[in-house]
Amino acid sequence: MFEYMGDRLSKAIKNIKGMGHITEENIGDALREIRMALLEADVNYVVVKEFIAKIKEQALGMEVGKSLKPEEVFIKLVKDELVSLLGGDFVPLEASKNPTILMLVGLQGSGKTTTAGKLANFLRKKQAKNPLLVACDIYRPAAIEQLETIGKSLGIEVFTEGKENPVKIVADALNYAKENKKDYIIIDTAGRLQIDEPLMQELKDIVSTINPHEIILVIDAMMGQDAINVINGFNEALNLTGTILTKLDGNTKGGVALSVRHLTNIPIKFVGDSEKLDGLSEFYPERMANRILDMGDILSIADKVEGIMNEEEALDTAKKMKKGTFDLEDFLRTLKQIKKLGPLENILKMLPGARKMGINNVNIDPKDMAHVEAIILSMTPQERRHPEILKATRKQRIAKGSGRNVEEVNRLLKQFEEMKKMMKMVSSGNMKMPF
Repeated sequence: MFEYMGDRLSKAIKNIKGMGHITEENIGDALREIRMALLEADVNYVVVKEFIAKIKEQALGMEVGKSLKPEEVFIKLVKDELVSLLGGDFVPLEASKNPTILMLVGLQGSGKTTTAGKLANFLRKKQAKNPLLVACDIYRPAAIEQLETIGKSLGIEVFTEGKENPVKIVADALNYAKENKKDYIIIDTAGRLQIDEPLMQELKDIVSTINPHEIILVIDAMMGQDAINVINGFNEALNLTGTILTKLDGNTKGGVALSVRHLTNIPIKFVGDSEKLDGLSEFYPERMANRILDMGDILSIADKVEGIMNEEEALDTAKKMKKGTFDLEDFLRTLKQIKKLGPLENILKMLPGARKMGINNVNIDPKDMAHVEAIILSMTPQERRHPEILKATRKQRIAKGSGRNVEEVNRLLKQFEEMKKMMKMVSSGNMKMPF
């Protein structure tokens, strides 16, 4: 998401590079480019108009210090306004009661049932909570079975009473959760193809019965601007506390994320960033703004790595990267850990300057990673630690042992050296920003 919009914004900011100072004339083209980028990304027209007006007003009223370049000042203004547009501060999930009741609502097809599983998985893995999933969608065929399958795959309990009245189900689930010391109750409610009175009345009845701490709308980010109408429709009836945007890893323009908070004042709490059951991330406005502007999102990478690599290993790896002593032995260990994070290209896209370096368009076949692993495993420990000793005869032996060819061995060694240089630049703080 946001890749096309980010590229357009980058181009707009480059238009004022080299200018001596900021004037209405020299930022005019940049502002027009930004306006077009946002509109083409399906950002609401009113939001775009206000966004451009704020940047223009602040840019023209700001003094550029001798130590700063005009484009640096301008990029900071754009980033600050993007952060504001996305909601400003991070809004965490409610965690005040035991059990804390989370009620998920939404239209059919938004990914609500899968999101319920992802949220339960997040709470267990990231916050060490003991959640309970509650199946209250008694209308959609196989909805209950789907939630039970998800719960079984995660090892998380699912409370169900079949096709009973949803109000009775949630009341019984609450009693069960209290008796079994559950930290969170996550209720998967029924959806419809469109907002209708029977749907809203059932949801209102559930709310009045259990008084949930959070009422979260799960919405498909690919809906476009009609998503705003859906959010407002649910909010008028239920007083939403937050939204979860799904399918942000798909072919979405991203305009919904930039419009939701400003037009509805309802915070985005999570985003779905992959189809896997660990593909749910907390929504940090500043991190998202950094990703849009190709400044990288190292903190989100750290969040994903947490629990896979322990702190001691991470510090040791960071030191080696900084010193340039990161070897193929370290790379093999890291590769095995990275495989647990999901598609590698999704991690690479979070690096600073990813689009500028062409990383953003990289597609990595899992088979290629398996080939790399086979090549490294065919080396001796000494060869992994000192790849400079790999001459022709050694490379032939490694190629034969891994079932690959010498050209692939050479390509791996070359790419590894280039990667080492890039990692050293990033860890030393010498990676230049893309503007």
